[in-house]
Amino acid sequence: MNEDSRIPVVFGQQPGPEDAALVEEGFAAPAASYALRFAAARPSHGVGCICCVARSPAAEALALLFRARATGAAPYFSRVVIFASAAGEAELRAALAQDALARARYRASGEPR
Repeated sequence: MNEDSRIPVVFGQQPGPEDAALVEEGFAAPAASYALRFAAARPSHGVGCICCVARSPAAEALALLFRARATGAAPYFSRVVIFASAAGEAELRAALAQDALARARYRASGEPR
């Protein structure tokens, strides 16, 4: 059996020293870890709307976080902790399930390895 090398994403847990945080606008970022902010799509925007069709804001945030890790702009992290509203969490879960790049790099907590 192959080991899953994707980065696990967890929701609403306390970040550890080797974690990064993805924080929705309006939520407090944890002081002890690298954090990147994202803005969830506006409620009037549907999945696949013309302005968001390329990638959702959540998928873009995950891509930026991965790029920061790969280029050394962020410390190396082995897990991502999400701080978001229910709508922001749903958007991130959709990105993890539907965005090809996000799915290749990350896996939602609880997803089979």
